[in-house]
Amino acid sequence: MGLTLAPNLLQARPAIPGRGQDLSTVTLSGKVYANGKGIAGVSVTDGINVVTTDSAGRYELLSNATVDFVYISIPRGYEFENEKSITRFYKKIVPQRGRFKADFELKKLAQDDTKHNFVVWADPQIISKEDAEQLKRESAQDLKQLVGSYPQETLFHGIGCGDLVWDKFDLFDDYQEALAIAGIPFFQVIGNHDMNLDARTDEGSTEKFKELFGPTYYSFNRGEVHYVVLDDVFFIGTAKKYIGYLTERQLAWLEQDLATVKPGSTVVVSLHIPAYTRQHERNKEKEPSLGGVVSNRKELYRLLQPYKAHIMSGHTHFNEKVFEGDNIIEHVHGTVCGAWWTGPICYDGTPSGYGVYEVNGSELQWYYKSTGLPKEQQLRVYPVGAVAAKPEHVAVNVWNWDPNWKVEWLEDGKRKGEMARETGLDPLSVQLHEGAAKPNRHKWIEPQPTDHLFFAKPSPGASKITVQVTDRFGNVFRDELQLAKLESVVR
Repeated sequence: MGLTLAPNLLQARPAIPGRGQDLSTVTLSGKVYANGKGIAGVSVTDGINVVTTDSAGRYELLSNATVDFVYISIPRGYEFENEKSITRFYKKIVPQRGRFKADFELKKLAQDDTKHNFVVWADPQIISKEDAEQLKRESAQDLKQLVGSYPQETLFHGIGCGDLVWDKFDLFDDYQEALAIAGIPFFQVIGNHDMNLDARTDEGSTEKFKELFGPTYYSFNRGEVHYVVLDDVFFIGTAKKYIGYLTERQLAWLEQDLATVKPGSTVVVSLHIPAYTRQHERNKEKEPSLGGVVSNRKELYRLLQPYKAHIMSGHTHFNEKVFEGDNIIEHVHGTVCGAWWTGPICYDGTPSGYGVYEVNGSELQWYYKSTGLPKEQQLRVYPVGAVAAKPEHVAVNVWNWDPNWKVEWLEDGKRKGEMARETGLDPLSVQLHEGAAKPNRHKWIEPQPTDHLFFAKPSPGASKITVQVTDRFGNVFRDELQLAKLESVVR
């Protein structure tokens, strides 16, 4: 039975709003069990220290009385307990005489979970009842249908990757209703629009989120994969200002959490603000914005170095893959809400949608699922002249592209090789988000440069262009363009 303490965190400090000035310690204890039998080796934490259950499933932990929760890292092979798709893996601490007892009852899965799937919903970001109804009517139903298209026994869970609402806390109920429609258990990430903006410090900004969803950083397991959720939105205490930053408390906790994971394992880390993107390069800026990437990401990379790691992020409203060294892939997701519920696409041309990940052992395969479109639709072809800067070229947006993809073209059935990748503005985004076409609801929306545009120059007299895209897993997607039909700019 583990018993650990972080003395430096027990020193006097200002009280967290709503918690009073209680600086004493509390002893946390309990049991993790299934069918009346204790489960050994389960990680239990208060968000500061991590201990593991003994052979009888018992734990004991001396904690700082200012912490909010005691919670577990759900072990592989067990169901994700949830209330209408909101996962519950924690207990709110209410100490009595310096002690708090919390037992966790788990239920064994009826099947092996080595194979399982998960989805990442980035930025539902609803600000009105109209947005909420669209989330339920379109996005939730799309996910429900997708899950239903897999064999009945397929295990699915979801990750809500932050900005679940848009500063309107009364809409959290609608978000939860959408998850219930989708019908799979969801874990939540806090985003900058999910914070209490009248708080005096970052600590107080998470109160509403914690009330509804529990801890802002935690871990769980399914199959051979270890999942971690982090809070990388650091509120600086004024207006809506924040930076991408991981606190020392989280990093110290993460170091302990990962110490229980075998080196070489696959670790999936979900956070809202990307650890890194190259948006500033596309915008010809010298460096990323403080609110656009995680400033101290190198320490995160260091902790992930022993593992095969995937970082799941949102926030940006565009789709991008970022590679860090040989072991880390960051998936920056296009959004559920697209360009803030004003139309069918994000401002880089990526359709509104979400990431789908299929896990087999320690290996992941993935695709981007566009809301309302078949999962086989992974590109959009534009006719000659659609991109003003390339008036003689056919263009294609391949929104989930990474360097292991191949984008080729055929002219009247003859192979012409690979298309040239360039940074530019997606033509449909220009049509929907520029000039007089700007959405009435949010006039500040405008097209953003993307580097997943590809170009080819047809020969004079050519009649048909075929674009063939092969993803990193060998899946092939095709689309065709009849050059005789160029009266429409957007196909």
